[in-house]
Amino acid sequence: MEGVRLLTPTQLYNLLNANGLYPMLSDPNYLLLLDARSRASYDESHILTAKKAPTDESGRFMLPYDSELECKLNIVVYDSNTRNLKEETQAFDCAKLLWKFGSRFEVKVLEGGYEDFSALYPYLRTQDVIFMPRGNRRIETYPIEIIPSLLYLGNWRHGNTPYIQKDLKIKGHINCQLEPGSFFKEEGKNLLHIAIEDNIDSDIYSKFQPSCEFIEEKMSRDQAVLVFSHMGLSTSVTIVIAYLMRLYTWSLAEAYTYVQMCKPDIRPNRGFIRELSQWEEGILGEKETDISDPNF
Repeated sequence: MEGVRLLTPTQLYNLLNANGLYPMLSDPNYLLLLDARSRASYDESHILTAKKAPTDESGRFMLPYDSELECKLNIVVYDSNTRNLKEETQAFDCAKLLWKFGSRFEVKVLEGGYEDFSALYPYLRTQDVIFMPRGNRRIETYPIEIIPSLLYLGNWRHGNTPYIQKDLKIKGHINCQLEPGSFFKEEGKNLLHIAIEDNIDSDIYSKFQPSCEFIEEKMSRDQAVLVFSHMGLSTSVTIVIAYLMRLYTWSLAEAYTYVQMCKPDIRPNRGFIRELSQWEEGILGEKETDISDPNF
């Protein structure tokens, strides 16, 4: 249906964990997350920041009070287990109403619903029912998920917070900041430390091969890797892009676009982009991506 599309669990996870100076959830217009299940199911447990989708006495969905749909950048609805948009489900019915009566952007329905999401991300379940934007500034985000359950991209706090390593089952770090981390302290099978400055003259090209080999070794054992730098915007992003180019034989443009879809605020420096272009030539036999394009 026009105006309604599916959203994968990974995409919702990344929406919930997007960061700027503060978590993006602190912006009241960033995300409206609605739970279309029964009141009893919602009260028992729901996804972090979700509100109960209101219904009338006959059970038909109504517009949320004071929701200002036209201002919301992201509207996501979920029920127990919607798998597609070919059937009339609770989430689909609610999404159609929101699209018809105010949303300026496509309304997204969570694929697999609460069942799939809570199984994948049990630490993002809650019973809290009041979420205020200012309070959401205190929400501690998780790293962005690049490859589900296997590859994550984060900042310094993500790489040095014990509960994050536990919840995500992180078994390896690529530390892309100058300072050593506090979780894996000795370089070896669980830590690769890429201590380079984030500037246009730094040699990051020579780090691509060992980084890819480190990730591949962990992936072969189904072990998750977190790649992180100070802000998680440049050096760590460059390493992740280089790995995706090698893994999928992607062009620089394809890998960059994918990572940007996961984390819209990435900004590798121009020197790193040039070295990724060189990496692309080695993988594909030619430079396919025009790095003079203003999108880079």
